[in-house]
Amino acid sequence: MAPQSPTPPTTYEELAGMIGHSLVSPELTDEQVLAGIELAKTRAVGFVSVKPCDLDLAARSLAGSSVRVGSVCGFPHGSSNTAAKLYELRDLIRRGAREIDLVITVSKLLSREFQHVQTELLQAAESCHKEGARLTVTLENGYLTDELKIIGCLCAERAEADFVNTSTGFGPGHWTGPDLVLMRKHTPEEMGVEAEGVRTLDEALEVHGLGCGRIRTNATAAVLDEWKARLREITPS
Repeated sequence: MAPQSPTPPTTYEELAGMIGHSLVSPELTDEQVLAGIELAKTRAVGFVSVKPCDLDLAARSLAGSSVRVGSVCGFPHGSSNTAAKLYELRDLIRRGAREIDLVITVSKLLSREFQHVQTELLQAAESCHKEGARLTVTLENGYLTDELKIIGCLCAERAEADFVNTSTGFGPGHWTGPDLVLMRKHTPEEMGVEAEGVRTLDEALEVHGLGCGRIRTNATAAVLDEWKARLREITPS
């Protein structure tokens, strides 16, 4: 029997809480990052993800806010060695990140060096959870066969990662429906699935229906403005 689709969100807060507002483009200035953080606060999104060089700025700006502070590790291609990744990850946590997005070592997964991938994720998850941070493992599906996507999900599960994400936005492609179905099928219920590169409200609702608990987007304002308008149509009062 196919799993039932999740119940669609019915309030502004439900959808906003699913959103990770992405501020990781290399050209973003401090002023643009601050503007993005203010947008995230006023729209009450779940978390913000910034480049490591912008983390101190984000941590200061989000102090006292309900928006969780996040950053990326081994970004964007996952090519750093394990020691470098773990140093970066622990430094991000020390500086205030509570959402860590670790890019899987794509080349090792493609080389079928699964023990390397598994060991790295186990160490990363341990470091995150010891300090109360959540770990998202990004697979970069555009490079992978379905078999390797499944193996990546299994490695993330064994490491007890909190989420598994489709892609970085800097590789070949974003989320696809078949990928989300595959990832949801091969991850336990307690592990979240994320879709990268959601651009519209209809896409946000579609990926939620496919089992995504969170989305990554830099189109946050457009998505939530349309959501407000749609909610007003449903309940004009």
